[in-house]
Amino acid sequence: MDKFASLRAFTSVVEENGFAAAARALGLSRSQVNKLVVALEADLGAELLIRTTRKISPTSAGRMLYERAKAILEDLTDAEAALKDLEGAPSGELRINAPMSFGSMHLADAVADFVLLYPGVRIELVLSDRFVDPVAEGFDLTVRISDAQEFTSLIDHRIMEAKRVICASPSFIEQHGEPRCIDDLQTLPCLHYGAAETKAGWTLVAKNGLKTARINPVMFSNNGEILRTAATKGVGLALLPTFIVGAELQSGRLVTVLNEWPPTALSICLLYAPKRQFATRMRLFIEFFYKRFGDRPYWDLVQ
Repeated sequence: MDKFASLRAFTSVVEENGFAAAARALGLSRSQVNKLVVALEADLGAELLIRTTRKISPTSAGRMLYERAKAILEDLTDAEAALKDLEGAPSGELRINAPMSFGSMHLADAVADFVLLYPGVRIELVLSDRFVDPVAEGFDLTVRISDAQEFTSLIDHRIMEAKRVICASPSFIEQHGEPRCIDDLQTLPCLHYGAAETKAGWTLVAKNGLKTARINPVMFSNNGEILRTAATKGVGLALLPTFIVGAELQSGRLVTVLNEWPPTALSICLLYAPKRQFATRMRLFIEFFYKRFGDRPYWDLVQ
């Protein structure tokens, strides 16, 4: 029995929720996949799957084997890729997760250049603003943009600080006047990142520490690009990272205000599981990402 083939068949059945879907994913016939799983069960002397007419689900022994088999197969794939890298260009797959705005505005272009540089590496880029567990969802690398924090179960490779500003359009300032103190935020129209039901406030850096400023939100969104558009149209003041509004600041379509009360900065990090850091394609992408964004980024070349 080919133990690795049987483990691949078994893990695919679990992940695809059935033999037919697993067969399609593996490029095998349904009977071939079934024979591989049956042979694995016979070799281990344990029932791994509960088979009903409606669904396939792992037994307790099957769940335990699945977790270990998945890690073994991932390590084998990485080892094979590392050996190939010794003989030539890097190869293999990279699954990358990133936030929507940063991914579409900056990472998409960078990933395309990386693939041109290393055509043997296949990249799947998944953009999402929800909080992702990289290990549970099978991502090799996750771009995380958030307040500085520690992820004890992952390698947290901090790339750079993501500066944020309070900004408005010249037409807004002409109509409403420029805010002179943070108390002005309670009366001037503001554009808030988040849901309408959340308590709206902006955390700013004062000389004596952090201060949460009350604001007057007239528009909410969970997407920074939407708020940027509204700000350029003069709808209100916006607190946004410069990787979203950098081009508008450079062109003068937006200007910064309350510069003596800067918002707290975010951190742009790459997260990955410790056991995956040896893969050559991972190392090359991390180096590439740092060279691309780690110095003073191009969107901040305005001041």
